[in-house]
Amino acid sequence: MGKALNRLFAILICTYAVIHFIVYFSKSETFSINLSLIGICAFLLSFFFLKIQKASISLFLTTVAVLLHMISGSSLMEGFLSGFRVMSGLISLLIIVPMISWVLREESYIESVIHFAQNILNTSRRFYFGMMFITQLISFFLLFGAIPMVYQMVNDFLHNQKGEAWENYKSTAILRGFALTTMWVVSIPSFLFAVDHLGASLPLSMLQGALLSLVGILLSTMFSYFQEQKYGVSITEGIKEELERIGNSSNNQFKDKRYVYEFAILFISLFGTIFLIKGLWNVKLLLLIPITIIVWIIIYFLVKKRAYKLGTYGKRFVQEDLPKQAQQYSILLAAGFLVDSVKKSGAGTYMVDGMFYVADAVPFLNFLWILPLIVVLLGFIGLGPLTVIVLVSGILEGVSLPYPPEVIVIGITSGSVISIMLSPLILPVIVLSTTNQLGTIKNGFHFNIGYAISFYFLVQLYIQVVVHVFF
Repeated sequence: MGKALNRLFAILICTYAVIHFIVYFSKSETFSINLSLIGICAFLLSFFFLKIQKASISLFLTTVAVLLHMISGSSLMEGFLSGFRVMSGLISLLIIVPMISWVLREESYIESVIHFAQNILNTSRRFYFGMMFITQLISFFLLFGAIPMVYQMVNDFLHNQKGEAWENYKSTAILRGFALTTMWVVSIPSFLFAVDHLGASLPLSMLQGALLSLVGILLSTMFSYFQEQKYGVSITEGIKEELERIGNSSNNQFKDKRYVYEFAILFISLFGTIFLIKGLWNVKLLLLIPITIIVWIIIYFLVKKRAYKLGTYGKRFVQEDLPKQAQQYSILLAAGFLVDSVKKSGAGTYMVDGMFYVADAVPFLNFLWILPLIVVLLGFIGLGPLTVIVLVSGILEGVSLPYPPEVIVIGITSGSVISIMLSPLILPVIVLSTTNQLGTIKNGFHFNIGYAISFYFLVQLYIQVVVHVFF
């Protein structure tokens, strides 16, 4: 019974995504109502197979939304119909982006890239920097799925090196590397949603996010040096030992550079096409990116003469992969309902005014100091970065702010970076802990608190300088 409900939910969510595209191009009121009804059905169905703990966040968000409608006197029925289609674009993106992994499964692309880079990454600092960079690169394709993939590959390479010092070294690089992607990677849904809904420039948002991400990587690499000194372990010697072992091994299947070049072509073709089409067609990114990805995947399998595999991957995706994400989709549907209720009730204006009041009451403090901390605080009560950014961006979307949207995007996404690194309730930390068998508090708060505080002030230095000098 449970499997049947899971698959029914997956079918409803897929139908929801398809109708989203139909509504966008046809502007049909009938399809728009059907979109809302299917969203409501999928949301209600999730409560029949999700455990209480997993369903609690969705239930909480829905309860708050209903209360806001009742307090403001707005129509609850209209609220349900409009609220449960708010997230249709984001949910469509979340369904389609993981399909990129179908391409990566076809050849040894990632393994070949890492093997190609091994001889360059022959010191502890270079290797650490390389782990963070490779994590970000793979996150373009696999989102947080990059965490277990990179960890497993690095662990296979360093399989003779054991102990907390080595776990700290590997885990902080991978978790921080992924966390920093939320500031600039165009396929990360939370970043994309913030840019889209706040009306920020995509190239400028990506550029400043990438620069701050690079600074964050350099800062983390510096922190790794002090951690190495604290543990008293020579990481460089261990890396050289493993490089020598691999060099003497004749059984290495990843030496073919063809896959490295092919991976580079795939990367450029996908994300280059997104930017090219965006420059030629004024369309929302939440619509452009899913369509581009679908066409790109189909072309890849046609060129490889493996189109028959699309059916196999698609069947497995609907039957196995999508049902695992039921909690995330349920939360997003509830978050959309809440965002819509906040806008209709006017509560968003009061919330922002409250943050400005607090900022004005404290000398040398402004709204942008508080904004990232709101994201972090919500992360510690179990709301993931995507949900938080959906809520915060949705609230700020309808409020007039005295700051450019690109700065607001950096403020929100920097809070997301810190939340991912510190909160033991956030999915990336849980995935990492499942992979390396360390506790979520150790992987998150214990390993990253010093770095997170430093990163917060570093980003704030950039934000405050930009605001005071240029605006």
